[in-house]
Amino acid sequence: MINLKNPDLYNNRELSWLQFNTRVLKQAQDESLPLLERLKFLAIYGTNLDEFYMIRVAGLKKLFSAGIIVSGADRLTPLQQLREIRKYLHQEQQVVEHCRTSIFKSLEPEGISVKTYDEVNLNEKRILSKFFRENIYPVIIPIAVDATHPFPPLNNLSFGLIVKLADSEDNSMERFGIIRVPRVLSRFVELNNGTYIPIESVVAKHVEELFPGYTLIKYVSFRVTRNADMEIQEEEADDFMEILEEGLKLRRKGEMVRLEVGSDADEEIINFFNRHTNVYKDDIYTFHTFLNLSSLWQIVGNKDFAQLLSPSFKPKILPPLDSSENIFLTLEKQDILLYHPYESFDPVVKFIQTASKDKDVVSIKMTLYRSGTNSPIVKALMDASESGKQVTVMVELKARFDEENNLIWAKALEKSGAHVIYGIKGLKVHAKAALVTRRINSKLKQYAHLGTGNYNPSTAKIYTDMSYMTSKDVVTNDLTRFFHFLTGFSNKGKLNELYMAPSQIKPKLLSLIRNETAKANEGRIIAKINSLVDDDIIRALYKASQAGVKIDLIVRGICCLKPGIEGVSENIRVISIIGKYLEHPRTFYFKNDATQIYISSADWMPRNLVKRIELLTAIKDETAKDKILQILTLQCADNVLSHELRSDGSYVKIKRNGTKAINNHKLLEDFVNRISRATKKETPSSVAQLAARLFVES
Repeated sequence: MINLKNPDLYNNRELSWLQFNTRVLKQAQDESLPLLERLKFLAIYGTNLDEFYMIRVAGLKKLFSAGIIVSGADRLTPLQQLREIRKYLHQEQQVVEHCRTSIFKSLEPEGISVKTYDEVNLNEKRILSKFFRENIYPVIIPIAVDATHPFPPLNNLSFGLIVKLADSEDNSMERFGIIRVPRVLSRFVELNNGTYIPIESVVAKHVEELFPGYTLIKYVSFRVTRNADMEIQEEEADDFMEILEEGLKLRRKGEMVRLEVGSDADEEIINFFNRHTNVYKDDIYTFHTFLNLSSLWQIVGNKDFAQLLSPSFKPKILPPLDSSENIFLTLEKQDILLYHPYESFDPVVKFIQTASKDKDVVSIKMTLYRSGTNSPIVKALMDASESGKQVTVMVELKARFDEENNLIWAKALEKSGAHVIYGIKGLKVHAKAALVTRRINSKLKQYAHLGTGNYNPSTAKIYTDMSYMTSKDVVTNDLTRFFHFLTGFSNKGKLNELYMAPSQIKPKLLSLIRNETAKANEGRIIAKINSLVDDDIIRALYKASQAGVKIDLIVRGICCLKPGIEGVSENIRVISIIGKYLEHPRTFYFKNDATQIYISSADWMPRNLVKRIELLTAIKDETAKDKILQILTLQCADNVLSHELRSDGSYVKIKRNGTKAINNHKLLEDFVNRISRATKKETPSSVAQLAARLFVES
């Protein structure tokens, strides 16, 4: 019998994540994509890597420093993981720099270039010098470092210059200084002709104005990354908001875990910097081009060059939501399943906005995890509260990197009179749910929204997600119990129709997998998730594969399961889809379950299944089920955006071998456009039926 706990059967979580980011990098290398689209993926790669170092690498360092030997199913120790991560990233850095150089070389004929101060003409130098004195000099921060001037505290992701200076009157007198470049300044100074000048190149030419009486010997740009993971001891805090605000301040000053420097950094400059910061040598990365890949968004966002991006797509509002009928009356007639961003997120916003104005609505209950800035949903909730409606909002203050934004919204909601819950002790509330209660003819009627993504209209245009809207009593009654659990006391925390983590979702998933396993060769599972880490789920899938169950997993990011291992997982196929939109839904198909289709806010990770409050929703409406199964089937067939995971942990781009190209993002855009045009001329019994016909035709 094969030991399914054998470490060789599992990919390491952190190395699997690095493979995901490499797939993002491959999009930047794809010469078939428009140039700014490629640059966008390079910016995403850099942003992802920043967060990985701030959280994952910082966490491994803390474990190692504490002498704790813990590991996942792969059994790698924290030190082994750190070594593998550093080796991987130092090797990949050459690919990154070559990719960046290649893209910018190709952009030059299109009118976009990145040049240093020395590379522009005399008139442009005058413009840059004027810009420096008017826009940079007043806010830049020159800092001397010596016995009387301590090394400055550098916040997380601080960027600036290390300068080596000589006394103008005595060249033998050399000193070091730091020039901090505040975030209020753009990363590049943009000239009118599409030329971008890295700001350090401009600052370096004016160092002697910042340090009068000294001449510049050498400068090196730098960027620091600190531990940004906050540990909040909730039981020690009387005021959770107060301790969170303090935690946000501490985040900026966490342990330094990475140093990025320009190519002119020599041993003397590194030693000067490291005497004060103590960054481990293998966490120092030297770049031959400018630092901070995430800053490329400044160039990507130049609207004058929008033609160098992939064609934009305007999400559509399809029947029955495209009529003027009250959305609550529509939901009383039928359930609705939306697939964003192909189908607009506006009906979800309208659901809350309509509720805030509807005289018959008595209460609105909602969870907010990442709502974004200038949220129309939060504003509608505030309006509803101020108009006298009962508004209850669970604002998750522990949503990483959105804590500050959520604090602002929480205070504003409280001020409007809403009842705000700040979280559940020891758990993050990651569920996406809204419940509206109306009084109709002296009776109460409820309407629900359950989603796989956040209530954020901005990200809903670039993330794929699913929204399920219903007025079925079995769902709304359970959602009432869910919100009662959040606001009150409960030792059970179990629902009847829905499934809630941490107590119900994992047992339900294991039961569903075992049910397919019992059907052996007749079993069939399709699961679309962001990450697969949970050991128990993986072992259950291995057992299902051993029994003959055919399993397709669409896993965007981390996958610790190894497919294609003889006697273990040869019936499991894993693909990752990276393309125009960020794949974000969690949806599952189990052939031999009476319901068959589920959507969820939870990934198959321990943190989601046992450390968070999540929801799993059974989709019983036949039209909605058909629609989801179509989407899953289409994505399994994708041969343009898909990479397939091999048993050694590597990914390979799926080869078409002369077959018809199936790009699920492009096809779904086309489908929705055709449906939108067709429904203006005819009224099909359901949009899903028309979509099915178009799918067959395509």
